[in-house]
Amino acid sequence: MRRGALVALLLLAAAQRVAAQVDTDSLAARMRKIADAYVAAYFERHPDEATLDGVAGVRHDQLPDNSPITRGRWQAREDRWLAELQRMDPTPLVGRPEWTAYGVMRASLEGSVATRVCRYEIWNVSHVHRGWLPIVTSLAAVQPVGTEELRAQALARWRGIPLYIASEMANQREGLRLGYSAPQGNVRLVIKQLDQLLDQRLDRSPLYAPALRDSTPAFRDELRRFIENAILPTVRQYRQFLDKEYLPRARKVLGVSANPNGAACYRGAIRATTELTLTPDSIHRLGRATVTELEAEMRAITEHSFRSRDVTPVLKRLRNDRKYAFRSREEMLVVAQTALERAQAAMPRWFGILPRAGIVIRPYPEFREQESVAEWVPPAEDGSRPGTYLLSTYDPKHKARADLEPLTFHETIPGHHLQGTIALERGAAIPAIARYFWSPGFGEGWAEYAEQLADEMGLYSSDTTRLGALADLTLSAALLVVDTGINAFGWTRDDGIQFLEAHTRVPEARAAVPVDRYPVWPGQGLSYALGRLEIRRLRALAEQAFGAKFDIKAFHDHVLQDGAVPLPMLREQIERWLAAAH
Repeated sequence: MRRGALVALLLLAAAQRVAAQVDTDSLAARMRKIADAYVAAYFERHPDEATLDGVAGVRHDQLPDNSPITRGRWQAREDRWLAELQRMDPTPLVGRPEWTAYGVMRASLEGSVATRVCRYEIWNVSHVHRGWLPIVTSLAAVQPVGTEELRAQALARWRGIPLYIASEMANQREGLRLGYSAPQGNVRLVIKQLDQLLDQRLDRSPLYAPALRDSTPAFRDELRRFIENAILPTVRQYRQFLDKEYLPRARKVLGVSANPNGAACYRGAIRATTELTLTPDSIHRLGRATVTELEAEMRAITEHSFRSRDVTPVLKRLRNDRKYAFRSREEMLVVAQTALERAQAAMPRWFGILPRAGIVIRPYPEFREQESVAEWVPPAEDGSRPGTYLLSTYDPKHKARADLEPLTFHETIPGHHLQGTIALERGAAIPAIARYFWSPGFGEGWAEYAEQLADEMGLYSSDTTRLGALADLTLSAALLVVDTGINAFGWTRDDGIQFLEAHTRVPEARAAVPVDRYPVWPGQGLSYALGRLEIRRLRALAEQAFGAKFDIKAFHDHVLQDGAVPLPMLREQIERWLAAAH
């Protein structure tokens, strides 16, 4: 080939590479613009989540609007965004932050579309998650105050509460008309919470919590007057509505299958929760098999440390003998704090990327503590508040010490607080959508993986707590059986409680918490075990690929670096990392 022709070919190839790079950069810019627009619109649509997630630069003066018109407009916007993503080929973006943005946004939209058939907004009488009562009281615990502007935003939000409750009541009436309802048992739980809220002195009410964090007399007086004169009367009206109008017409069957299109709803919930195309039957069978495996692991500990091959009497003793229980609420908080401090000291040996924001431990408010176990509230992105570990200290003399350490590692470090805070603090290194959004399968799966990892890290204080950790993992595996049993196979409340008691030996009060949650939050119980199993599978692949050179810190950093991405995306990321390393 002549020299001139060769030069021309080289120039042509270089021009093509430049053109391809320009096209990729253009696609990336387009993806960033779409994702940023979606995130901004999402938090405008869900202002409660913006506050609870600690998003920087947002206002804190609005509540959700679930009116039919607003909801219809939002769904139309979702459809347009999803159609735009479906027209894209994200392949050129692989390895770039925009590829992560594409995957997270598409999973979020597809999950939302898949669960539209559930019509949650017209039957969300719930003591958890979508119910207006947990939303408002959770906001009250973190509502920013301390400046004149923030106090004004708090008052504006509180002035919207009566209309918010009235709008939810109207939606729920429409649900009854169309045949959608929450189960009677869940309605009774909400009525009980409302009674406890209405019976509290105002200065101890969660509704008054923002005033307790601000010393301005005028703000405190105005908030008090509005709660007494507008909010509490509306709460009483809502309580009357539930008791006299809603409860008699609420569904008697526990599972979502009793609602119109219930089977399709549950399939959509599985898709939205796990991003996996699994059937209820396959999940149910996997759950039973995983429970059997974990019971064998528990048996190994009871043989070694308790000289018994029978797990049942050992766990029953740990959970029923008073010497293995707590003496006071304060003792529960001290034990949790001590476990957290051990985890904080061990982190640098297991993680390269570490969270900067701290975490504080707080008991649940009284009216929520009986139906709750624990939860994590993220820190504020701007550093104005730490993360919070909410712990139910209800009835400590009937709570096993063996259960608290794994629960603490799940919610704090190396669990939710570590994972979620790392994502939040990654800043511009990952797109905003990956900092704020999360895949339930990844998020809860990581927290379950963290309970298992805590054993490798030497964080458990005794074989008793190690056994408690395995029992907790068994509980999560059992939720695969119970969630599907309730929502797909017609299980009753007693069926669910009895299965959990038989295989995990938790007391009835603890078993009742998830059994009462999944009828109004179908699919959520699947995220824990399915996510943990996938992360463990990916770690096994990495250990096999690297052999003696496997670095646990590098593996953890690769898993956590892009936030709580959908499980299929995590799988692709890790497999690509392994391929590049070999």
